[in-house]
Amino acid sequence: MIFDLRIYTCHAGKANAWLKIYEQYGYPVQRKYLGEPVLVSTTEVGPLNQVVHVWKYASQGDREQRRDAMAADPAWGDYLKASAELGAILSQENRILKPASFSPLK
Repeated sequence: MIFDLRIYTCHAGKANAWLKIYEQYGYPVQRKYLGEPVLVSTTEVGPLNQVVHVWKYASQGDREQRRDAMAADPAWGDYLKASAELGAILSQENRILKPASFSPLK
């Protein structure tokens, strides 16, 4: 099992507008191909203006297959276009996490 941690940092004052676009366009397509996320959240303490996603996959191959299928869906392209037009994203980090043998999330 692996987890895909994604951290999106938005320009100040644009996180809520980006979340609305993501909720309308991106999230439904991701759920269709990636399943239910482990977590979608915003930051309250520490670096602000961030949206954090965590997705769970059986393996790196499973992740690649699902994300490739999603990328081929025109609805995903619609989301990417709407997100780019807003210009809210300042940076993005992606990390693949492998749970320790004793982790409760496996």
